[in-house]
Amino acid sequence: MKHRGFKIVCCMMIAFLAMALVSADDQTTSLESIILESFDGDSGYDWKGDASRYATKTEDTQFPVVKTVDGVWPNSVFGTNPGGKDLKSLGIWGRFDRQGYNWMDVYPVAAGGDASDPTEIPIPGKAKTLDLWVWGANMDFYMELYVRDYQGIIHKIDMGSIRHVGWKNIKVTIPATIPQSKQTLPRLAGLTFVKFRVWTEPMAPVDNFYVYFDQFRVLTDTFESSYDGNELTTPDRIQQIWGDNQ
Repeated sequence: MKHRGFKIVCCMMIAFLAMALVSADDQTTSLESIILESFDGDSGYDWKGDASRYATKTEDTQFPVVKTVDGVWPNSVFGTNPGGKDLKSLGIWGRFDRQGYNWMDVYPVAAGGDASDPTEIPIPGKAKTLDLWVWGANMDFYMELYVRDYQGIIHKIDMGSIRHVGWKNIKVTIPATIPQSKQTLPRLAGLTFVKFRVWTEPMAPVDNFYVYFDQFRVLTDTFESSYDGNELTTPDRIQQIWGDNQ
């Protein structure tokens, strides 16, 4: 009887140690602030827009119009004189035919791609926060961003109101309910950024407005435990071993 009890205790200790090893990456952190998109035209992404049914369409223009804008940046980040840097921001020109809960999506495509070929931006590490500089015109709008987890599930994250004047940094915390790790190898299962969505409140003027984005960043934990054979989980090594048929 005593011998059986000793075995049970040993099994419990082994299980506890295994759980401790699995959670090691959650206990050790190495936080980095990384620019996901500067909107300066050097990231390999272009940006496109889409909108709900009452978006204005003229003979020449389908709204929203989305493009990079030269010489526009938040002074709080770069100052009034950026020292000859070729700085840009992303400009969104919107227009709707009627007021209401209208929305505009702004999303990345591969450089040179078209609006029918959206891509997603990988978010390195285990993301803690995402932040974006947004220029607002005191319009009664609010924003959301969308990320996809390793299971293919898209999650909406509320960014709050953008009813402010000029540039403002908007930061959101990644909810703990969005999975970014697995029990199996590789344990790290990073997110991808899908799109921004701008909503108009029912009484907000929507006949002509502008919004600008700059400096989309992530604060992320890039620590990963090292173990014998960890290189076998890297995409490059898997590709080298198994080729293209993955």
